[in-house]
Amino acid sequence: FLQSVDNQIRYFRLQQIYTIYRIFACNSNNRSMDILTNTISLLFRPRQKEIARFAQDADAIQHKQLKSLLSTARNTEWGLKYDYKSIQGYADFCERIPLQTYDDIKPYVTRMINGERNILWPSVVRWYAKSSGTTNDKSKFLPVTPEILKGCHYKGGFDTVSIYLQNNPDSHFFASKGLILGGSHSPSPLNRNAHCGDLSAVLLQNLNPLVNLIRVPDKKIILMDEWESKIKAIVESTWKTDVNSLSGVPSWMLVLIKAVLQKTGSEYLTDVWPNMEVFFHGGISFEPYRDQYKALIPSDRMHYMETYNASEGFFGLQDNPEEHSLLLMIDYSVFYEFIPINEVGEEHPTVLPLEAVEVGKNYAMVITTSGGLWRYQIGDTVRFTSLYPHKFVISGRTKNFINAFGEELMVDNADKAISRVCRQTGAKVKEYTAAPLFMLDKAKGRHQWMIEFEKMPPSLDDFASLLDKTLQQLNSDYEAKRYKEISLQPLEIRVAREGTFYEWLRRKGKLGGQHKIPRLSNDRTFIEELGKICDL
Repeated sequence: FLQSVDNQIRYFRLQQIYTIYRIFACNSNNRSMDILTNTISLLFRPRQKEIARFAQDADAIQHKQLKSLLSTARNTEWGLKYDYKSIQGYADFCERIPLQTYDDIKPYVTRMINGERNILWPSVVRWYAKSSGTTNDKSKFLPVTPEILKGCHYKGGFDTVSIYLQNNPDSHFFASKGLILGGSHSPSPLNRNAHCGDLSAVLLQNLNPLVNLIRVPDKKIILMDEWESKIKAIVESTWKTDVNSLSGVPSWMLVLIKAVLQKTGSEYLTDVWPNMEVFFHGGISFEPYRDQYKALIPSDRMHYMETYNASEGFFGLQDNPEEHSLLLMIDYSVFYEFIPINEVGEEHPTVLPLEAVEVGKNYAMVITTSGGLWRYQIGDTVRFTSLYPHKFVISGRTKNFINAFGEELMVDNADKAISRVCRQTGAKVKEYTAAPLFMLDKAKGRHQWMIEFEKMPPSLDDFASLLDKTLQQLNSDYEAKRYKEISLQPLEIRVAREGTFYEWLRRKGKLGGQHKIPRLSNDRTFIEELGKICDL
């Protein structure tokens, strides 16, 4: 209770500072704005100290989250079904509650959408994040409870700014506007009891009005449905604004940046927005796009910070700009478990709490959250780079990797390889996907890549050879299968014509927002669909 009161007081003080900030904003010089930014930064200090505790108290913090979640939901229909009141600790929890997929919880979620209360979570749930994932077209509606909204998603946004200011004490973050490129669909009613939309749209719809004072574009623009019209409207409304921060998915933000440059006739984004200092990115790996951003924003003052904010919750953020790994956020009313990647899909896989994970191994994430998800398999895979504090990289999706020949090629391998080979050859890759190609007559196979280049390499054969060699360097399983071509022959590349991937997304109704290209697949569904578009 006291912690809640303290948080409310801190939040109220932040509101006061924001109000003072806006009063002075229009009539202050740069020195005054710097003082205000420094003043606001002081409010983040207590939280920075709390995050520092992750290195010592991770296990205790995590088990506290579990205890609180079980206590809060003990009188829900779900809590009564599994007798939450009698659960004494993690061993009971693990033994009693089965692993869940969306299909398992869908009947409960449907009832919640239709207005029933106290089903998976005691709060009234009026908002649902609509997600189709990256491997099928079926929509999922994930509950966005008031608790997950404020205590996880928005807390993650607060912590992102907190860590950024800690790492960059000379920042002028609050002296300019932040541009957020969010959801591709406006929130829409499911019925009179509930609304849904992309997570980013739901977050923007419920955002505190004070935050709207320091961001662009207007809500009516950012929530527009039609993607091309929205990009044009964003450019028209913001290109004359002093913008110093960007937030969004790298691939789609790149589309916006190029539209801004085309509108202004500028070569660099810093010509349009000279105070640009940070891009908060997430959703997909930044590696294939890093060099393109540096070319368009040639500034030593520019920073890049990755976040991991999924429809199910906010899970990680980049706390060290010198590392590409993310700090696992362990006090967001989320309890984490992990399944070794080689056991995914088994009837009784090994499930490990955070305290039992190891560095360097790939795991599928399992989460229990204040959004009413219990031992829910999110579909993402991670690999820990350090323990205490727990840091990780997102290695892919449980359905978004290639293991047709025992090579276990993960998305992070592919992204790093593409990035390295582009640097070596001077090529620029716009989009790519890969899938196995079976050669039954030879009892072997290879990986077939479809790549849409923004800038072609001098030699496609050399690019393919370098990509193959780099993948072997990054993945020992791939290297073993390529040894003397025992199982895998050299990969082949098919060049996609310009706009192929964009057209595929358009036909799927997935332009903009959080929608992503499936990088790797264990079957040929996506690459065949793309091939048909490419042949038109």
